[in-house]
Amino acid sequence: MWGDIAIAFLLAFVTAYVITPYTIRLSKKIGALDVPTEKRKIHNTAMPRLGGIAIIVGFTVSTIYLLIIMSMEGTLVLDGPDSYGLKIIGFFLGTIILSLFCFMDDFKGIPAYVKLFGQLLSAIIVVCFGLKMDPIVLSHFNTTINNNLTLSIITIIWIIGITNAINLIDGLDGLSAGIGIISCFSLLMIFALNGSPLISILLITALAGSLVGFLPFNFNPAKTFMGDTGSNFLGYALSIISIIGTAKTYTLLVLIAPLFVFAIPLLDTSLAIVRRLVKTKSLKGILKADSEHLHHKIMKKGYSQKQAVFILYGISATCGMFAIILLESGLFKAISFALMIIVIIAIGYKDILKIRNEENDKKN
Repeated sequence: MWGDIAIAFLLAFVTAYVITPYTIRLSKKIGALDVPTEKRKIHNTAMPRLGGIAIIVGFTVSTIYLLIIMSMEGTLVLDGPDSYGLKIIGFFLGTIILSLFCFMDDFKGIPAYVKLFGQLLSAIIVVCFGLKMDPIVLSHFNTTINNNLTLSIITIIWIIGITNAINLIDGLDGLSAGIGIISCFSLLMIFALNGSPLISILLITALAGSLVGFLPFNFNPAKTFMGDTGSNFLGYALSIISIIGTAKTYTLLVLIAPLFVFAIPLLDTSLAIVRRLVKTKSLKGILKADSEHLHHKIMKKGYSQKQAVFILYGISATCGMFAIILLESGLFKAISFALMIIVIIAIGYKDILKIRNEENDKKN
């Protein structure tokens, strides 16, 4: 098992790392560049934005290789009662559809509602191939959600929600890739604690490997962006793998854990929806981009782009650890851990601000 996990990570890492320079050249050749024509853009020069292709290729090569090899060995059963083989086919078909829509957005630009349609179509394909949330047990309310149509709708909403959450937070060099890596390793630990199926562990490890291979080219100062192709795939993959990796029957605790893993993207998206609704007083306004995301707000406080990214990394890692502790040790230890982190940061906050201001003064 551990050998297969190592292969999943290393093969995805090497593939993504090798492919990324090719995506940079491809972006420049066909003109798929992110030109900073809007005030909300933080970069100053045109940037290649097809790096997401490398993430997809790294993940795909690693996953398909292991599925074939492990099926031949008999260590992974894809045609059993859980129909993982069929679900994986649906996952990759959805990936193709989503990637085509997002590639067109990165290449020429498409309206937000067209991209949303691509996300919806991909999520429906996945559900049609049998991948959906299993019955949700709400013991505190003495009820179970087990209606197939309801569970399918919840699954589609989950996939589209996480996909957009990751996409919206992709605003600084290395931010989405780094938070994606943190989310992957948090989910990996949750899967290990939860006795999840081996295939979910392999998938999340392959995704982590491809992101680690891509990050050196994306971290500040970035040489390329993952673009909508990468950020949408990342959210799409995380949402689906989180479904595969959880228990056969969802309890409230199992449902809450992934929410904390994705806390930063989900919070940022929720705030964006409310903010845009209030500002525009229109549902169409939700799709209108702005410069009020969490990373924008942090930078407006005087932090550099790197500092803002590391702050959000730290918060994301803390939320991931909270989810892991919550699942393993219960609510009391999880809350006490979070409170300890808050107290320690509060103690050193003034010194951190002082160092930040001194660094800014030197630059000026």
